[in-house]
Amino acid sequence: MTITAVGITALLGGLNEATEAPDPLSQGAVLDQGLYSTKFVESRVKVERAENDYSEDKRFVELVFDVTNQGDETYSVGSPPEKLEQAYLANSFAGSLVKITPAFDKEAGPFSFAVSKGGETRQLFPGVTSQVIVRYQLKENEQPPEKITFDVASFEYRTDFNSTDPIWSMVATESGDKFFPEIKARVTLPVKKGDSA
Repeated sequence: MTITAVGITALLGGLNEATEAPDPLSQGAVLDQGLYSTKFVESRVKVERAENDYSEDKRFVELVFDVTNQGDETYSVGSPPEKLEQAYLANSFAGSLVKITPAFDKEAGPFSFAVSKGGETRQLFPGVTSQVIVRYQLKENEQPPEKITFDVASFEYRTDFNSTDPIWSMVATESGDKFFPEIKARVTLPVKKGDSA
């Protein structure tokens, strides 16, 4: 009877013995992250042509999202975290992209921004859907990956130990003296090469 009870408890996730695999999502999927509603538009190679004869073309791998800020305040576009255990501190959109595979060199980026009325911004306004770009620069002869997979975290509106007023915080679990984000979804996008890769 004890074995059965333990088995059922583990099955329901009560003993942390069974970790649920995150939902696998692909291009075009929409994910409710709590603070953000996110559509995974595409991943592509983007070429910025040299402005003159003394500079060179730049190539980027871009992740493209349609992001709606579902909160009541303006939040930052942000950047993917350098370390997984630091991710839980973020409430920015790109901060919720907690692991990107394959990993790019530090020199490659990431560079993150939203496109607004033809210009770039680092802010996501409440109730507004913005196109967000997260890009990595490729080296001169570096080939882009065939696909990119990333783990996405979510947020919940709750009180913090520092305050009685609720705030949006990343959903995370404590492990020892560290906090690790709970992975809401794992998204895989093919990288569109286009004619310019």
